[in-house]
Amino acid sequence: MWSRRKLVLVSVSATALVTAGLTACGSGEDNATFAPAETSRATVALTPETGEKKAPISTEIGITVADGQVAAVEVTSDAGDPVTGDLRPDGSSWVPAEPLEPETTYTATVEVLDDNQVPATATTSFTTMAQPKDRMSATLWNKSGYEYGNAMPIMVDFPDDFEVPEKYRAEVEKRLFVDSDPPQPGAWHWFSGNHLEYRPQQFWEPGTTISVRAALDGVPLGEGKYGEKDITETVAIDSVTRVVEIANKAKEMVAKENGKTVKTMPISLGKSSTPSYSGTMTIMEQLEHTIFDTTAECGGRVQGDNCYRTPVDWAQRLTWSGQFIHSAPWSVGDQGVRNVSHGCVNASPSDSKWIFDFAKVGDPVVITGTEETLPYGDGFTAFDMSWEDFLQGSYLHKAQTGDDSGSDASGESN
Repeated sequence: MWSRRKLVLVSVSATALVTAGLTACGSGEDNATFAPAETSRATVALTPETGEKKAPISTEIGITVADGQVAAVEVTSDAGDPVTGDLRPDGSSWVPAEPLEPETTYTATVEVLDDNQVPATATTSFTTMAQPKDRMSATLWNKSGYEYGNAMPIMVDFPDDFEVPEKYRAEVEKRLFVDSDPPQPGAWHWFSGNHLEYRPQQFWEPGTTISVRAALDGVPLGEGKYGEKDITETVAIDSVTRVVEIANKAKEMVAKENGKTVKTMPISLGKSSTPSYSGTMTIMEQLEHTIFDTTAECGGRVQGDNCYRTPVDWAQRLTWSGQFIHSAPWSVGDQGVRNVSHGCVNASPSDSKWIFDFAKVGDPVVITGTEETLPYGDGFTAFDMSWEDFLQGSYLHKAQTGDDSGSDASGESN
């Protein structure tokens, strides 16, 4: 279907007709004069090339324009069915709103206008490949209908036994669309070949709504594998900002809401042999009741200081390696005085329940002054990195605008 930019006069034609001296009743002499056809200074080239076979069903219409801008895009199947889609914000391609059908021929026509609004067009026709057989699933960690704290990254995972080869990662990253309201520039970071996280430069603004489309259906992933399906979610960020600040020097945990201190609590951190990490962490999950079990690391024994199986209440995970904020009635006498834990943040039962009820998944927890720094990737560590370092993990090496739903040539989404 045609999609046009606002304020473009669609009646402009490729040639301009100029008449002079024409009257309703001529004298029999030809008094009309015609200007030569006006040629657009704009040029446009498209991909895929005409005649291409076996194009992925994730194919976009690549658009290269010189001396003009895109005015309209029309894509139809060989059955005449229109295809809806959006122009990327940078105008480099037009993205179908849904995967293309396999073994189907499509025709794309793109109109561009030069500075004088004189149009030029280009057309290409290509055929998609058969339905891929070797499909690889991906998952989007964040889910619709849940409200997260403002340090929650958007996360995409591939199966543990698969890593996207490096030469395919830029193309995969290009197919991960994030649209935030209000718009906030952000970027993806590959922590490994199967785990990516997206964050804005600063914490999410309060009340942000994030629309995510992992448009991976049919995307080549290397080794003959293709993405299995598109995934879409609408993620909400809480309108209230919270942060938990934990200082080793003071042995205190401070809860802040909208920048103001709400409660200060004594805590005990990891002892010198098992120190807590310093860094900016994100609450990963909340468990009212759980069991901390290290016996697998001790040959199944409950023996010695580091081998235990202990019921724990009001646990909030901070790292994959097992550091939590949790209730520790056994160390109440040490809290605010000395560090005695195995790396967790120990608090009294009443304070642990209070901070459990106060916080939510996605809230930032900032720990300072301990002997060890938070390891890269041990938890949701996106916000523990500087913005410059975070961008280094993008295979596109740049931030997205935060408005990557795309706009069609009229500036409106389909």
